[in-house]
Formats: sequence, C-alpha cells, structure tokens
Amino acid sequence: MSEILSFDLPGFSPVVKISLNRFVLEELKSSWKKDLDWPTFQRSLLKFTAFDNWAETLKKDLELQNDNKHPFHEHPFSLRAIQIQTVNWWGKGDEPLGFLMMKTIIKNDKDHELPGIVFLRGGSVAVLMILNSEERKEEKFVVMTMQPRVPAGNLSFWEIPAGMLDDEAKKVILKARKEIEEETGLTIPYDEFKDMTKMALESATTNDNSQPAMYPSPGGSDEYIHLLVWEKEMDEKNIMDLREKLTGLRAQGELITLKLVRYEDLWREGARDSKTVASWALYEGLKREGKL
Repeated sequence: MSEILSFDLPGFSPVVKISLNRFVLEELKSSWKKDLDWPTFQRSLLKFTAFDNWAETLKKDLELQNDNKHPFHEHPFSLRAIQIQTVNWWGKGDEPLGFLMMKTIIKNDKDHELPGIVFLRGGSVAVLMILNSEERKEEKFVVMTMQPRVPAGNLSFWEIPAGMLDDEAKKVILKARKEIEEETGLTIPYDEFKDMTKMALESATTNDNSQPAMYPSPGGSDEYIHLLVWEKEMDEKNIMDLREKLTGLRAQGELITLKLVRYEDLWREGARDSKTVASWALYEGLKREGKL
C-alpha cells in the first residue's frame, strides 16, 4: 500500500489534514521538479495564492453558520480533510504552482457531505473594449480576440481580451492594461478602466465573502474573473485599422488574432464565452441604472 503523507492546515479548528499519496509526489518529481520533497511541496502549496484565497474564503463562510439564522446553524458543516490529487507548475524552475486538483471532505454531524472536487486556478481579468465612432454616435464596436483554447477543444476560440492574475500582477487594472497592450497594441491610461463587477456588487443584496468578481463555474472551480470595461471615442478610420491585426505573444506560446464586432451583435458572436456574455449583461445593467 502506498504511503500517505500529511500535514495540518494552519488556522483551522478542528484540525484539517492535507494529504498526498507518496506515489503522486514521486510522479510530480519526475514530471516537474526533480528536487521536490514533502516539506518543499507543503511550502509551495501554502504560498499558492489560489489555495490561500480559497481556504480563507471557506473559513469565513463556515463561521457564518454560528448565526442562528443561518440555514445550516443546527447542523453546521465543517472542513474535515483535503486530499491533493494532482498539481501543475508554471515551469520546472522556481516558478509557483499553476493549477491544483483536490478533493475536500466537508460534512456535518448528520454525515451529510457537500460535493468537494475542486480545481484551483485562481483569478483572472477580462476587459470589454468598446470603441465608439466619432462620426456616427450610434456605431459601437467591441474588440474580440481569437486564440487556441485547448480545454475547450478549440484552436480558434473567440472571446474578449482576458488573462490570468499572478503573483506579479495582483493589481487587477494594471493586469488588464498589460493584457490590452499585449493583445491590441493600445496603451490605455490607468483611470480609464472601470470594474463592472465591483460596481454592480456595491448595490447587490446578496453579499458574501467571495471575491468581488464573476465565478464562471463555481460547481467545480475557484476561478473568478474581474470584468472591466473600457469605452473610447475614436476616429472611424482608426477603428477600422484595428481589424485583422495579429499579435504574437511568443513567450507564452499564444497566437492571437483580433476582430471588431458590432456591439449589437456581441451577444450572438460571444455566446460561447462566459466572460463576453457576463460583461455584456453587466454593461447593459449598469447603463440602464445610469452608472456608466
């Protein structure tokens, strides 16, 4: 039988054991990091921003059950254990963890268990770029990007500009500006971005401990996306010059093509992409309330 390695998750009471099969650790060593040992893995996991955010958010939410008005107050759930199933790194050097799959055991005293398979990947940012024609005020165009998205089985996936947040780009708007510059060549002043998710949640009646962002698949992943908007009037000739522009981010192995879509067609052209549909809905709602 394979040996099970474990350690205690800091900050939780009762004690929560994090475990990993030694066979998996050996596989990680051969695939990713030859010098990986159990203490190094523990440190890498606890420094993984996505894991830290997830654990802190869950801890706060579990504490809400202490309120006698909470629906789980009589039989509160608690985190019992975490089983690490697999891990990917960004690279084979000193790079941080990239993705993690784990199974959590969350039960109450009735032995009812919550679904607990979690794919941790952390946050990202997406920007709805709207270009308004100076000559024809009713004409609006949106920048979309096409790039390979292997998880979707698609080498030509159309979406609005987006990118993951990482430890070097914790500021959402700075990350958004970087993505826009890389994907379109446009340099955008810091103060021209508006965080639509944050603006919408300010007046929401359902407040919780989650990130002020959109969760595209909370049934399986922690991923959250800050949805920003940038709107600008431009000469129509300059707008048209952006068409068919190709930008290669060779260091990341991505080949990105741009296209402009009329705003009135965005809901149709971006229907496969949750970022696009959610951004369109937020923009429409915020416009309707006079917040944009």
